[in-house]
Amino acid sequence: MASNFLFSNRDHKFILKEWLDTEKVLSFDAFKDYYSVEDVDNILDQALKVAKEVAAPTRDDNESIQAQFSDGKVTVPPSFKDLYWFLNENGWGSSNEDEEAEGHLPQILFRCCTEYLGGANAAFMPYVLATAGAAGLVDHFGSPEVKALFKEKMYSGQWAGTMCLTEPNAGSDVGDLLSKAYPTDQPGVYKIKGTKCFITGGQQDITENIIHLVLARVEGAKPGTKGISLFVVPRERVDADGNLLGSNDVACVGIEHKMGIKGSATCVLSFGENNECLGYVLGNPPDAEGNGEGMAQMFQMMNGARMETGHAALSETAVAYFNAAAYAQERIQGRPITNPKSDRVAIIKHEDLRRMLLDLKAYTEAMRALIFKTYWYFDVANYSKDPEEIKRVKARMEVNTPIVKAYCSDKAWELCAEAMQCFGGNGYSEEYPIAELARDVKIYSIWEGTNYIQSMDLIGRKWMMGKGQVFAEWLAEIETFAADQAAAAGLDREMAIIKRAVDAYKEIQATMGGFVMGGNMPMLPLYATRILHATGELICGKLLLEQALIAQKKIDELGKDHYDYAFYNGKVNAAKYFVRNIVPNVFRTLEVIKEGDTSVLDIEEAALFI
Repeated sequence: MASNFLFSNRDHKFILKEWLDTEKVLSFDAFKDYYSVEDVDNILDQALKVAKEVAAPTRDDNESIQAQFSDGKVTVPPSFKDLYWFLNENGWGSSNEDEEAEGHLPQILFRCCTEYLGGANAAFMPYVLATAGAAGLVDHFGSPEVKALFKEKMYSGQWAGTMCLTEPNAGSDVGDLLSKAYPTDQPGVYKIKGTKCFITGGQQDITENIIHLVLARVEGAKPGTKGISLFVVPRERVDADGNLLGSNDVACVGIEHKMGIKGSATCVLSFGENNECLGYVLGNPPDAEGNGEGMAQMFQMMNGARMETGHAALSETAVAYFNAAAYAQERIQGRPITNPKSDRVAIIKHEDLRRMLLDLKAYTEAMRALIFKTYWYFDVANYSKDPEEIKRVKARMEVNTPIVKAYCSDKAWELCAEAMQCFGGNGYSEEYPIAELARDVKIYSIWEGTNYIQSMDLIGRKWMMGKGQVFAEWLAEIETFAADQAAAAGLDREMAIIKRAVDAYKEIQATMGGFVMGGNMPMLPLYATRILHATGELICGKLLLEQALIAQKKIDELGKDHYDYAFYNGKVNAAKYFVRNIVPNVFRTLEVIKEGDTSVLDIEEAALFI
């Protein structure tokens, strides 16, 4: 078997028990009668056990069986069906997204579980996560009648769910979609007609029904995104008692043949080819001016999906890292540069391999810190009763979400390549796990809005939120931290780098502002991706230093002979490496932007084809 699921939950235990204020989250009414910090180890250990023993053995079926399309039907590997029902029946599935369910896990705990499961089988998890996200939209925006029909069966996993945005003619430009909705005599029920593509889990043979959330424009509504509405469109029609009545004129006309995640069915769906497809509008129909509610509703799911996408990229990266580290300890090759005549050594002894492994470790822990800090914000926003606190953490979530999605997924692709390099020629071979991990991980920079869109969201929207105050406060939090910890023993040099990076980032903003004020708007998209990466480097450096302060204190308390010394030593050195080697990219980004090179804009288009 080429796949090899290697994972550790030690960093998650540190995050939840030593770094984040998990006690605060577990004190909320939704959790206080069910969980305490003392339960963290058991929950994480059980989740990792499920990932290793139940999910990981299904991964090879992505390659050997894959999702198959024939005669309008899609079949998935049989092992996926067993795994799907195991997770849902044992509380690891979509029911955890039901905020009213007794005993559901907070995000900071549940997302540890999905990280292990995603690392175990990346192609499988979308069947669970897309269902949970779709169920959440039905729950939040559905009428009592719609919720009665679909909510419970979606949260339980009995019926799956998807989101249907993309069309052959309208990818990221959702406002250009052609799908239409026509009112019927029944209030809130419309006939749906159109084609959607790249629909993850759009057809499968796991569940008896699939509930599609479809963006479409009601006849006569406004053009562009303002006129779009969101509809609940079941694959099989449902009567008032939830019984299946047969086809709802939803057909799968093909699946994509992808580079990776081959067990995940990515479908082209046709709605209403026979003019018999019925959908239920979520929320209100378009108002008198033709304004729909669909995009605002869909963005609730999209923001959650963007978090999941960045996190899935981390899951794959972590598996690649742990495999590379294990291989480097076992592979005997070469001799030390300090003693060329000695016996051959494990490649982990070679300086450049150690650099690559620490690069993998530092990035993995940096991305995880950013992701779980943001999920902590999610929990506080959902369950706190303090309006000011909710407002503050929601602002942090808004800024962090595009960074989580784009920074983590961009880096994951590079890091899997680096893990492959650790293996040498074996890494490029399908007999080893990195080749599949690399193919799988590339999707995440494309899913849920390509990363350029996230970059433009950051500098075009998040920089400007609240007349700039929201992002200014986000940045000030980093600056204050570096100033307050300027004299931290052993980390003073790193704190100074963070402070300089904040100053450089402010200059990046000022330089971009000058371009815009001077009417040079193309400079904004030209540098957007590089600015998002610089933003990710800055916040991740700060978060790793927060963790390093805790780890250094533990080292001072425990000493080198303690069994956990290596873990804390790793936390400190990963933070130092990241801040000294990665965060300085912020300075380079500033230099490039101040240079203001316009060769990308000046080159003749014809020259790009020569």
